[in-house]
Amino acid sequence: MAKRASSGPSTTDIDMTPMIDMTFQLITFFMFVMNFSEAEQDDRIQLPLSQLAKPVEGAMETPITLQLTQDGSVIYAGELISVRDIGGYLEREKAVMLDAGKEPNSATLIVRADGRAKTGEVQDIIRICQEKGFERFVLRAQYDEGR
Repeated sequence: MAKRASSGPSTTDIDMTPMIDMTFQLITFFMFVMNFSEAEQDDRIQLPLSQLAKPVEGAMETPITLQLTQDGSVIYAGELISVRDIGGYLEREKAVMLDAGKEPNSATLIVRADGRAKTGEVQDIIRICQEKGFERFVLRAQYDEGR
């Protein structure tokens, strides 16, 4: 008996459209579900406890987050800088806002200060921000249920 020589495996075309469709649906789902407000938080900051703290009341138009560490450094855009150098960074924020047609006083500065940080350093940050034209501030604290 003679064997037939096989011509090789036949090719199959796979329609990738449903796979790509599903991938984009998953990306869209995770974009809606992701909480971007937690993206600006840093584990090095331990917020002070307060019974007067209340939850955030919606999204802010132009938030700028400054995080004061226990040793007096500021975490801004993931970078560790000193309080006295924050003015240069705020000048750049101001220039970007002005180029976009927005006023600096429309931005909200979120100050997340470690509970062990010095109060004077928080005041210095606010003073520098005001000198650069920023007027809206939100101070963050952790809610204490009053054990």
